Amino acid sequence: MPNFKTLDDLGDIAGKVALVRVDLNLPMQGGRASDVTRVEAVKPTILELADKGAKILLFAHFGRPKGQRNSTMSTSYVQDDVEDVLGKEVMYISEVSGPVVEQSIGILRNGDIGLLDNVRFWPGEEANDPEFAKAIAAHGDFYVNDAFSAAHRAHASTEGLARLLPAYAGRAMEIELKALDAALGNPEQPVAAVVGGAKVSTKLDVLENLVGKVQHLIIGGGMANTFLAARGVDVGKSLCEHDLTDTANRIMDSADHAGCTVHLPYDVIVAKEFAANPPSVRTCNVHEVAEDEMILDVGPQAVEALGDVLKTCRTLVWNGPLGAFEIEPFDTATVALAKTAAALTEGGSLTSVAGGGDTVAALAHAGVKDDFTFVSTAGGAFLEWMEGKDLPGVAALTA
Repeated sequence: MPNFKTLDDLGDIAGKVALVRVDLNLPMQGGRASDVTRVEAVKPTILELADKGAKILLFAHFGRPKGQRNSTMSTSYVQDDVEDVLGKEVMYISEVSGPVVEQSIGILRNGDIGLLDNVRFWPGEEANDPEFAKAIAAHGDFYVNDAFSAAHRAHASTEGLARLLPAYAGRAMEIELKALDAALGNPEQPVAAVVGGAKVSTKLDVLENLVGKVQHLIIGGGMANTFLAARGVDVGKSLCEHDLTDTANRIMDSADHAGCTVHLPYDVIVAKEFAANPPSVRTCNVHEVAEDEMILDVGPQAVEALGDVLKTCRTLVWNGPLGAFEIEPFDTATVALAKTAAALTEGGSLTSVAGGGDTVAALAHAGVKDDFTFVSTAGGAFLEWMEGKDLPGVAALTA
């Protein structure tokens, strides 16, 4: 487990200025956030610091302004949403350092909250410019990072500040790091990993890292077709990266040497067109896919067998759907296996950790998002963690 300080390590912070990195990159619709999950995630940290009497300065990015002010990407757009979730008034501050910030700190009372403007308006943020980080740090007494979703970026607000001020993990970051450690860092074995998605090419590093760490690797989605093709299966007109069959074979060889069983579907759901409930949909053995058919989901027998595999495991890491879950009936396998994993989790025999955009949507679609041990809303950071990479924002907290 990485050694990092949490809010439990803070002494008396009344009147101290807390610089708190959060993720407020919210999806917007009609001038308001359409999903405030990210604000809800950081609410416990913000309210705990407020209750202890700190003056809190929140900073975040919003969109990709590329180092220039852009009126449509100001954090002022999310101010109302942040206030609604926190149940507290928030002062918008149009800068991230300098006299305006200094003046605002003078106005804030103990327990008050200020929201700085989009930190990416300044080129020093993404360049992790030490002078830019120093200018921000000059206003704070300590730093809290509660934005795991931005932890894979070595930016001034995620990495630079942590090296200039006493640095702590916020409550959401703490929960995330503990869950990830339980999933791959120091898991209870046997461990199963479900890796789905369209392309092997986007998950190569994930697959290569996992075969050395898990006992069961379950491959689904379009990428399973590439592995099937590597095994000599004719996948018809399915999505398939035929140029990566050698790579797929190499991954399967590595798995063999590491004692990891790779699970590929042996029965599949196929159709001649990718549409909702097409007339041509049928279930068949992988060796019976016709030239004009495409594999769109894992078949019922394979799903049942995969459920039996999960029953023998103590830990599950899940990233990506098993089939084209957005369209019925190609959501069947993902929903069935997710429900099995959720039931095993609730029964206490399985620790289940899932993450990645499509994964969160798929588990929500299956109605089990709240039944997994932990579901990470971080996209890129979760993927890089699955690849076994060091995340700069986390490394800086443990330095």
